[in-house]
Amino acid sequence: MTVKAIMIMGTGSDVGKSLLVAGLARAFARRGLRVAPFKPQNMSNNAAVTSDGGEIGRAQALQARAAKVPATIHMNPVLLKPESETGAQVIVQGKRVATLKAREFFATRQKYMPAILESFNHLAQNHDLILVEGAGSPAETNLREGDLANMGFAEAANIPALLVGDIHRGGVIASLIGTLNVLNGQDQNRIKGFIINKFHGDPNLFDEGKTYIESRLKLPCLGVIPHFSNAHKLPAEDAVALEDMAATSSKTINIYVLRLPRIANFDDLDPLRLEEGVAVHFLHDGQPIPADANLVIIPGSKSTMADLATLKAYGWDIDLKAHVRRGGKVLGLCGGFQMLGTKIHDPESLEGTTPRVSGLGLLNVETTLQVHKTTTQTQAIHALSGQLINAYEIHLGKTTGPDCERLFAQTQNGPEGAMSESGNVIGTYLHGCFSNDGFRQAFLRNLGAKSFGLAYDQTIETTLDELADHLEKHLDVDQILTLAGTLS
Repeated sequence: MTVKAIMIMGTGSDVGKSLLVAGLARAFARRGLRVAPFKPQNMSNNAAVTSDGGEIGRAQALQARAAKVPATIHMNPVLLKPESETGAQVIVQGKRVATLKAREFFATRQKYMPAILESFNHLAQNHDLILVEGAGSPAETNLREGDLANMGFAEAANIPALLVGDIHRGGVIASLIGTLNVLNGQDQNRIKGFIINKFHGDPNLFDEGKTYIESRLKLPCLGVIPHFSNAHKLPAEDAVALEDMAATSSKTINIYVLRLPRIANFDDLDPLRLEEGVAVHFLHDGQPIPADANLVIIPGSKSTMADLATLKAYGWDIDLKAHVRRGGKVLGLCGGFQMLGTKIHDPESLEGTTPRVSGLGLLNVETTLQVHKTTTQTQAIHALSGQLINAYEIHLGKTTGPDCERLFAQTQNGPEGAMSESGNVIGTYLHGCFSNDGFRQAFLRNLGAKSFGLAYDQTIETTLDELADHLEKHLDVDQILTLAGTLS
């Protein structure tokens, strides 16, 4: 059996690699090909739970959806989830195996290559085409030895690559030519063409620049892709994207989200952002919680105790209590749920050396962090509305206490979440709950909103089709398939 594979590399982070892979996956899937996305090593706190019960990067889950195949742990065999400025949790084939400082990981990372190749070969057995996404840039030559994410993997799997440059940020000619020039000869030979992404204006104005790059690199340009304006409708992978999510005023409902340093799974908020009558605002250090807040959300966190300390240092604990006294509502998601309780216990020192910390005391519950991580897809019934919720859970720890008797939802495994006696403070571990239209609309009505009509899943599907159409129009998709290497 043979399979084709090609790797999409970039001149830097955030040049659009993830979106290109998603769009190409949908384009090739619509042609009847069995397509699989693959990212050998990813770094993100935005994770998804796969059907086989493990964690992968959220971008690979979206790419799998674009390819119309179930997401599996093999699509992102190594996932790094930063817990601090210098250390990260290491997820291998869906399961947590270690928490390492950056230096420790780089010193030992080659030991993860067998698992990466095993996952790649597993996908190759059942697909016609594998679209591989690189990480950052292959131009970081100081990281080349032992590399898993870019040329190191491409060499190990013996696959060709395309190089993507972002013209919107400026300097695309230098970044493309410079990237190729710093690669060694063998790595240079793997690059079979380049792509100009995120063009604004008339692409014909770049004809001379494209010709210049082609002449310098001796490689073809496979397309100049205009900015895809509906990209904001798709889940973003990096928290950097949150900085660009400006909420407009004069909306029916104002939701304020506490922008924690280690925010995780922030795509929980995407369906709310897309509702026409809802304004989602992200609060930063020094910004108080405004009096017009209908709801304050404490999002998920990769390091609950550290982010709780930051929340208090910002003074948001005082603001939250004042907000609740005024009758305002608070929702804690996953780590945010844990922060709402009276205590967080860490007997195994999973998040540091402090055995316990006091929570916000807005829910009468306590959380004990545990070594075993819950990673599961969950189906539940919302307790107040009776609406179905399809969600997923990723968390360390168990939360118990009197307020858990007022459950958020009933799952296949029993009661889930907690609610204060007043009903104004709610906590849940159910990531992705707002993706369910019936629940989201019932929840917003409870905030005083009108019934909004966003069909979230259909919006994602329509946007992926629009993205594929966009790439088919501006990119030589047939040539990409021709350039893809054949593996047997």
